[in-house]
Parts: sequence; structure tokens; C-alpha cells
Amino acid sequence: MMDETQTRPEHAPEVPPGSRESLWLLVSGPTIWAAHFLLSYLAVSVWCAKVAGRAGPLGDIRIAIGVLTALALTGIALTGWGGWRRHRFGEATLPHDFDTPGDRHRFLGFSTFLLCGLSFVATVFVALSVVFIRSCE
Repeated sequence: MMDETQTRPEHAPEVPPGSRESLWLLVSGPTIWAAHFLLSYLAVSVWCAKVAGRAGPLGDIRIAIGVLTALALTGIALTGWGGWRRHRFGEATLPHDFDTPGDRHRFLGFSTFLLCGLSFVATVFVALSVVFIRSCE
């Protein structure tokens, strides 16, 4: 519920830079994490089944997972930065609960930023599995 201090001046409406808001930026961080998760575990399972054998070392696939992780973290960080920039749009104060295009833009940006933070941590945890587990056993 809003009090008297949270009034928005009606003479200066804010319009975000995009004419239509899209939810693609919102889901791109978790999508990058899910793709990283799938590709990492698929690559290790194929490596252990076809190359190293049941008790063989992970070897070179660890480097591939490291490169894949670096790419995923870069993509998630860039998406999070875009979300942060959307969140910081304009001169509005928190919380972004007005029914205006500017506040919807800021709310989606903040949600994108938070989901990217969660996806970043989840991607690091996926990559840590090949750091601590050194063989296919």
C-alpha cells in the first residue's frame, strides 16, 4: 500500500527506451545456466563412456568444461549487466510498484539481475563438480 510520500508526478511520465518489453532478457540467464548444465554433463558422460572408460580420468574434458564455464559466466554476466542497467533507468525510487511503463521496465531489469545472480552461482557449482571429481568413477 502506498502512502503520501510515494506519489509520482503525473506531468512527467517516463518512457523506457524500448517500445515493447520482452521477457527474453529475463529468462536468458537461467537458459544459459541450463544449457551449461546439459552440455557439461553430456560431455562428461560421453567422455567417460567412449574415451576414458568406466574408471578413467577426466583429463582433457576438464579443460573443455572450464572453457564452457567461462563462456557461460560471461554470457550470464553480460545479461545481468543489461538487467542492472534496466533497473537503474530513470530517476524513480524503490520499490518499483507503480503501474507505469518505466516501473515495469525497472522491475523486469531487477528481476533479470537477480535471476542472473542465481544462474551465475548455479553455473559455478556445476563447474565445481569437475574440480572435485577427477575420475569417471
